[in-house]
Amino acid sequence: MEHPSKSQLRKLIAVGNYQFGRGLGSKLFDGKLMIECSRKTGRIRHVYIRGKLAATLRPKDGYLALTPHGASIVLAKVKDAPNVVLVDASVAEAIMEGGDVFAKHVVRANPELRPGEEVIITDPAGHLLGVGSAVLSGGEMTSFRRGVAVNLRKGSDETPHAASDAE
Repeated sequence: MEHPSKSQLRKLIAVGNYQFGRGLGSKLFDGKLMIECSRKTGRIRHVYIRGKLAATLRPKDGYLALTPHGASIVLAKVKDAPNVVLVDASVAEAIMEGGDVFAKHVVRANPELRPGEEVIITDPAGHLLGVGSAVLSGGEMTSFRRGVAVNLRKGSDETPHAASDAE
């Protein structure tokens, strides 16, 4: 791991701004940041914030794949993050344990979300449940009653009650 160069930091900020909304890249990538690069290509692969993996830069499309740690930073720094999918509290535990998000459980999603985009899944109280990739558009997530809306990549490690106790 190493500290990013100025050009690497600019790239991360630009990708974050493009992918998650204007200004979010600089909010996400401030503070104690370390990167890990590919040995073969020298390109950024992993981004660590405060010593924990926050995101992976996907080689396929150049987008960031957030970890729950990275998603928690986004939620803490941005009031209305555009890539948040709000689900019914009754399925919170199943999602945290690794279950996909079904359309019938989606309470709210940004109508501008597109399939394939990175999303952060929360419950109505704002607790982080997991991160994943949208299967449906935001409008479809809220109008469909059947099918998978989000393929979950990783459920949150923290229980919603533990997160609220820490506040």
